[in-house]
Amino acid sequence: MIKVLVADGSVTDRDALVKLLRLDPEIDVIGEASHGAEAMEMVKRLRPHIVVMGVYLSASGGFRTTKEMMIEAPTPIVIVSDERDARQVEMSILALSDGALSIVSMPSPHMPEVAGPAGERLIASVRAMSQVKVVRRWRERSRPGTAAPQSAASTEARIRIVAMAASTGGPAALQQIISELPADFCLPILVVQHIGSGFVDGLVHWLNSVCSLNVKHATDGELLSPHTVYVAPDDNHLGVSSRSRIILSSAEKIGGFRPSATFLFESVARAFGASAAHVILTGMGQDGVSGLQVARKLQGTILAQDQASSVVFGMPGAAINAGLADYVLPLPSIADHLIELAHRSRNRP
Repeated sequence: MIKVLVADGSVTDRDALVKLLRLDPEIDVIGEASHGAEAMEMVKRLRPHIVVMGVYLSASGGFRTTKEMMIEAPTPIVIVSDERDARQVEMSILALSDGALSIVSMPSPHMPEVAGPAGERLIASVRAMSQVKVVRRWRERSRPGTAAPQSAASTEARIRIVAMAASTGGPAALQQIISELPADFCLPILVVQHIGSGFVDGLVHWLNSVCSLNVKHATDGELLSPHTVYVAPDDNHLGVSSRSRIILSSAEKIGGFRPSATFLFESVARAFGASAAHVILTGMGQDGVSGLQVARKLQGTILAQDQASSVVFGMPGAAINAGLADYVLPLPSIADHLIELAHRSRNRP
């Protein structure tokens, strides 16, 4: 049985979540909390496998409670939020940055005895995320030194673009990498992040507010520009149609994903070949690996996040196990490595 704690400041929403989760015979709701302090106490006492948390918790709020929980009692957290409410979306993204694993749309509080698509997505997320082994966060961290590359590969070609993909744990990883890149970082960056429908706007807004680079939604046909991060919009694959233009595609999902990391990596590899750097970050599953196989054949440079710094080692682990990674790096070292690649590229014709 999956032991679940439900924490939400709204009695109506909390009751609806409890009734919905109990539709699954493998889920046992072992407690309900109405505010952050109560949620913290119950997590420590009851030791649930996962917490389903609304963003509106009296006293501290969902994202602050998430931050404290990941320090005091690390537990997988799924955030439920109304994607139509800009403030809720903003707080949900902050919760992801502080350690929550995923966001799902808040199911309707009416007729909770019928799951519906939103309820089914919530139950699926609870089942999947309850298996994630989260790690404790610390109030203060020292920055680890830059790790040596795992392989002896050297980048001879001039790097002209970066393709980056992530899933579970990705928003925080993207924030750390992109915020450490200087405003004069000259390479365009294309990003695929698996995130619940309706929440990518909040992700873009948040990243743009904490980074020196310009972070924006990618649009079909636009010209690639330096100093810019292009994020795949909802339900569209992201790639390039040439060395100068972005393409969005509504082609079939790949491995259940649209946008897909595989589509991104393969598209960028075919256009840029050895002039592309590909970064695969924390996430469940194997999305991206097939695209990286194309990148390897075309001599692109591949960076993979290491296991110790990944929330979930599925995507980078699959790439590493397939022998595709030129460099296996801890999260705090990835920005420095990209800066070095960009710097070396400036000095090549």
